[in-house]
Amino acid sequence: MPKLNCFASLFTLFGLFLGFSADGSERPNILWITSEDNNVNWVGCYGNPHANTPHIDQLASEGFQYINCFANAPVCAPSRSGWITGVHPVSLGTLPMRSRYDIPHHEIKYYPDYLREMGYYCANVRKTDYNIGGRSDDDCWDSTKLEWNKLKQGQPFFQVINVASSHESRAFGGVDNTTHSPEDIQLAKYHPDISTIRKNYAHYHDAVKRMDAEVGKFLKQMREHGLSESTIVVYNSDHGGVLPRSKRHLFNSGTHCPLIIRIPQKYQAWWPAESPGSKIDRLVSFIDMPKTWLSLAGADVPEVMQGKIFLGKGREAERPYHISYRERMDERFDNQRAIRNKRYLYIRNYMPFVPLGQRLEYLWKMEATRAWENWHDAGKTNEVTGRWFLPKPSEELYDTWEDPDNVINLIDHSKYMEIANELRQELTRWQKEKRDLGLLPECERAKRAEDLGITLCELAKNRDAYDLDAYLEASDLALQRDAKNFAQLKQFLQDKDSGVRYWGVIGLLLLDQKPTQVVEELSKVLTDKSHSVRAMAAYALHATGERDLARKTLLELLNQQSHATLLALNIIAWLNEDPGYFHQAIQGTKNQQLQPYVQKMKGNLSFYTKH
Repeated sequence: MPKLNCFASLFTLFGLFLGFSADGSERPNILWITSEDNNVNWVGCYGNPHANTPHIDQLASEGFQYINCFANAPVCAPSRSGWITGVHPVSLGTLPMRSRYDIPHHEIKYYPDYLREMGYYCANVRKTDYNIGGRSDDDCWDSTKLEWNKLKQGQPFFQVINVASSHESRAFGGVDNTTHSPEDIQLAKYHPDISTIRKNYAHYHDAVKRMDAEVGKFLKQMREHGLSESTIVVYNSDHGGVLPRSKRHLFNSGTHCPLIIRIPQKYQAWWPAESPGSKIDRLVSFIDMPKTWLSLAGADVPEVMQGKIFLGKGREAERPYHISYRERMDERFDNQRAIRNKRYLYIRNYMPFVPLGQRLEYLWKMEATRAWENWHDAGKTNEVTGRWFLPKPSEELYDTWEDPDNVINLIDHSKYMEIANELRQELTRWQKEKRDLGLLPECERAKRAEDLGITLCELAKNRDAYDLDAYLEASDLALQRDAKNFAQLKQFLQDKDSGVRYWGVIGLLLLDQKPTQVVEELSKVLTDKSHSVRAMAAYALHATGERDLARKTLLELLNQQSHATLLALNIIAWLNEDPGYFHQAIQGTKNQQLQPYVQKMKGNLSFYTKH
């Protein structure tokens, strides 16, 4: 008997290599084509009559078009962090843009690791950007080349092809002499109708057309190599974008993504509808994808993965909600969480005191961004088109069916109180379940994890070191902006946990009507052990008119080469005054891991000096 079992095991392994699952059925090849930065509005089959995407549209007619697919993070690195692990970046600590914090790799593998164990040949051409330290991004792939002949050899394959022609950078440069007419665009309601913005739309339409042609080229190559009838083809973008107020934001424009899947006839049992060409309204979240790919390949899905299988024989119940999130984007800080069902989108702003449209070195390379800013500075924007440059409400609620551009905030309408409460409560429940790390500032949690000798992911699970319930309670109170909460906020400032003290400071900053004691209470924490608390207290004091005291505190942090240096530089920009007082200290700032963004922030502050 032992010999027979050994023989059976060898036979099973040999079968897996040849492309058969343990039950003897043939396993599919999977070709995953991703494009960068384009939301659904740039793809013709999603309803924009001015979009020119014939190859993607044809794929939709041959496959299944998902109309409710959303990215969890509206920018590439954290989005791909969730893709490669199947774990939300807020649980891993990998949400801040290109931070590359370590994760416990002995506990969390990458999905190609499991596919390769199943005998799949896994290749990626050619973007990784997983935002994770402690492991090379290429380590999980057999190849970073597209070699169709290798894919024909009988071993099942999982091939990723990333098309960069629609990346944000392709919207940079001159916007004249476009193939697409500036008159033939769907202008978002939040953009002012000015020539440069129209031209930038047309310029990016041209880029998406080139992206579509590349998608068509790869599909043609697959057909020519005789792989069409054995390969599931997936096409989607890696998040939304790409004109200003889309990429990096939690609105539809930053998260609503095309997803099209063509499934050959031999796998008809996995079709999500009766016939190809169908539109599928199932709510799909990017975090669902790694689990789904493993399930289609017949691999065991690890418990650590947090999504839901949305396709194939292992399909799970549809998710009722989708969650998305953002924190630091390059050199600028913000902090938001969002939850939605198919119709309503709720956003919680943890830093409502800063505008969405903070000057970002990379985004400001775009003609449309600069033109919009100039239009606003000239006083020509209105309530809708100027909102991007102003501080935010604590909460937002949008009916995305009636208001797809998300410009009508319904949060204070009594008619929508029930749905707002439902989404509000579900978001908090989800944050507790997934151990959301974002209730501490990035520099604070990184320092705490470093002091404890653990990863951020491990910090999130340590309830003694990371008291998430207390932070959620304190942040909820802070965001209410109600002077009746003054006594409780004052008490927060005396808490032993720096996270609670931080939210006490934020609460005092946000009070619409500040009691006279606010200055006294904030002054007490200017020497706090936590540099984040100290920096935010300085900002809050500056808002009360205590400018000299605030600037002195920020200057001390810069001169100390604080781990909160990047936060301090952001705050100096938020002061909305000439940063010349800090000039010498700014020139000497260093922050090791985040130094590239410290440098970019220096450039931003040079801009403020000139203006």
